[in-house]
Amino acid sequence: MKIDVYGQPVYTEQDVFDELMCNPVLEDYGTFLVENILDIDCIVKQYQEPDVDVEEFHRLNQQQWFMTVEYKNLDIAKYILDLCTTDSELQRVGEELLLYQERDLFDLLRYLVYLVDIMRANNIIWGVGRGSSVASYVLYLIGIHRVNSMYYDLDPREFLR
Repeated sequence: MKIDVYGQPVYTEQDVFDELMCNPVLEDYGTFLVENILDIDCIVKQYQEPDVDVEEFHRLNQQQWFMTVEYKNLDIAKYILDLCTTDSELQRVGEELLLYQERDLFDLLRYLVYLVDIMRANNIIWGVGRGSSVASYVLYLIGIHRVNSMYYDLDPREFLR
C-alpha cells in the first residue's frame, strides 16, 4: 500500500491478498473468502486520482463531517472564546482562531467539539495528546488533549504550519 498526494491509501491486488492471507486475525476468514467466494478483481478497483487539486480535495472533504445540525451551526469562535477565563487566554485563543480561520478549519473544530462530547457522553477514554497538536491551546480547551500549551509556552504555529 502507498499513500497518494491526497492522503488516500492506494492498494494493489497483492496488498489485499497479503492482508487477507497474512493477518492472523483474518487468516481463516481470508482463506475462506479466497477459496469459496472472492474474485480479487472485484475488490481492487482501478485507482483514479480525483479531478480536483489537493487543496480543493481537502476543502470538499471537510464539508462532509458527520455531526448533528446543532454542531454544524455552532458559532465555534464564540464557543471557544467563552471557555477562556483570563485576558492572556483570550489573546492566545484569538491568535489561534485567526490561524484556524485562515486555513478554513472551523468545520474541523466544530467536528472536534462534537467528537469530544460524544466520547464523554459514552465514557470513551482517549489519549492525553501527542505530536504537534499539543501546541494548540484551542485543542486543549476543546478537550482533544490535556497539555496546556500556554503553561509550557508552546508556539501554535508548530501545529498549524
